[in-house]
Amino acid sequence: MRYWIETLGCPKNHVDSDKLAGLLESQGYDVAGSAEEADLVVANTCAFIEAAREESIETVLELADRKQNGARLVVTGCMAERYGDQLAAALPEVDLVAGFGESLTARTPSTPVALRRRAIPEFDLLNLPRPATSTPWAYVKIAEGCDRRCGFCAIPTFRGDQRSRSTPEILTEARALVEGGVRELVLIAQDLASWGHDRRRAGRGEAVEVLDEGGTQPLIELTRTLSREVDRVRLLYLYPSGLTTGLIETILDTGVPYFDLSLQHASRPMLRAMRRWGDGDRFLERIAAIRSADPDATFRSSFILGYPGETEEDQRELLSFIEAAQLDWAGFFTFSAEEGTFAEGLGDQVPRELALERLREVSELQDTITARRRDALVGTRQRLLIDAPGVGRSVRECPEIDGIVMVDPSLVVGTLVDCEIVASHGTDLEAVRA
Repeated sequence: MRYWIETLGCPKNHVDSDKLAGLLESQGYDVAGSAEEADLVVANTCAFIEAAREESIETVLELADRKQNGARLVVTGCMAERYGDQLAAALPEVDLVAGFGESLTARTPSTPVALRRRAIPEFDLLNLPRPATSTPWAYVKIAEGCDRRCGFCAIPTFRGDQRSRSTPEILTEARALVEGGVRELVLIAQDLASWGHDRRRAGRGEAVEVLDEGGTQPLIELTRTLSREVDRVRLLYLYPSGLTTGLIETILDTGVPYFDLSLQHASRPMLRAMRRWGDGDRFLERIAAIRSADPDATFRSSFILGYPGETEEDQRELLSFIEAAQLDWAGFFTFSAEEGTFAEGLGDQVPRELALERLREVSELQDTITARRRDALVGTRQRLLIDAPGVGRSVRECPEIDGIVMVDPSLVVGTLVDCEIVASHGTDLEAVRA
């Protein structure tokens, strides 16, 4: 029996797919060369925003057309967890809709909406073993769910509250990946900086603010521990209130001064409306402090345009912040009203056309900044991890998200090579061995 998994969405979904692949292989399945050759076809879906859901449905229908006669089609992931009943009713092409922890190989069809009950999980997706990776880097999910209740985000409604893995569990997975040839571990979670806290303040469903309340930060020790196991440790999805002085120092000590900050906006009124911490001035202070400690530090963030109530003044504040921050990388998204979120019922909605216009404006500014910062690297020496023939990355580029460095295809995959950057091509660079 052969399987094929099609994965949509964020790196966290890709980790889930790796673990589902490991589970299927332990059950006697082999990976197929394509969906057309598989006996079991799995769509691991995303439900973060409307565009992601539309892409997931399109992918499911495409897989239904591509799979061979007799092959089973299973939908899992965030859409299956969040909209399982609706999917089962709306997609007769699908043989099974399986939420988190539900078997992909069960023969019992999904039941009607009125009868469906949430199954008792058959396995712990977060801690499943995973097969060896074919790349010299790997994502490691260190927690599931989120204790925050940001106004725009529905993730806690179907991923649940934060559930951190233990250090031994993470270390066991990390060591297996390193033994398989991985040289860079990329730590991910919905709220990475809060790993290990898993508690609420005053029972109000609010995450602990590390900067506001002080105290220990378990992620610091975990990062130090993993840095002794592998060449590179990279941290993604850092909520800004968790970016403590101690965590900054720890990240810089790893030799991967890459800061992926979940900012979402710069206007204080907008951030409060989003139920978020901080403002542009506080963000700039942290960025300046990091650059003072390491001028070569790299920054990435993401921002939402068109959140309800956003004004032209808010847009000007965001543009001013983007110009001042000089981020290396940034992603921009228009607001999507998500079922079950605080923002779903807010008035003063921003017309979609205006939100798109604002997105284009900030994107053009950031594209110019990114190109300028990439151009500035020409003539510098960088140590590159060779990800694939002809493709390398310095510590400035996160795999699958940022640009790449084009190198001689003869450089051995999985090696670290000192190179000189000789050209810049937009987001990508070109290098020769030094």
